[in-house]
Amino acid sequence: MAVERTLSIIKPDATKRNLTGAIAKKFEDAGLRIVAAKRIQLTPEQAGKFYEVHKDRPFFGELRDFMASGPVVVQVLEGENAIAKNREVMGATNPKDAAEGTIRKEFAQSVGENSVHGSDAAETAKEEIAFFFSGLELVG
Repeated sequence: MAVERTLSIIKPDATKRNLTGAIAKKFEDAGLRIVAAKRIQLTPEQAGKFYEVHKDRPFFGELRDFMASGPVVVQVLEGENAIAKNREVMGATNPKDAAEGTIRKEFAQSVGENSVHGSDAAETAKEEIAFFFSGLELVG
């Protein structure tokens, strides 16, 4: 098994409800280490740039505006198979389909307000981490 890093975002719906600590604990309890973290406020332009891969999809504008609607916590998680582990801990995008004990089952309010984002592949993780963090900020 390989030690990997992945990006995690605690979304505005979760930060507004003071769930940052509870969500971080779920990642740590699953064996992932938080090696970088910061609370930021994205502009609509920054959120649009981050989610540019979805620009032609019907939900893009709503996603961009939602991600700029309040503070987010961006963090880098590290551990054995961190990408897959993060996605397992998050649960399915639709909270109705998410497994018991996952972040989205416990905290998501809807498919759109699903509390967390996580990288879906190694190359995506590398790009997403670089979007938010310089190498000096990664202190694992």
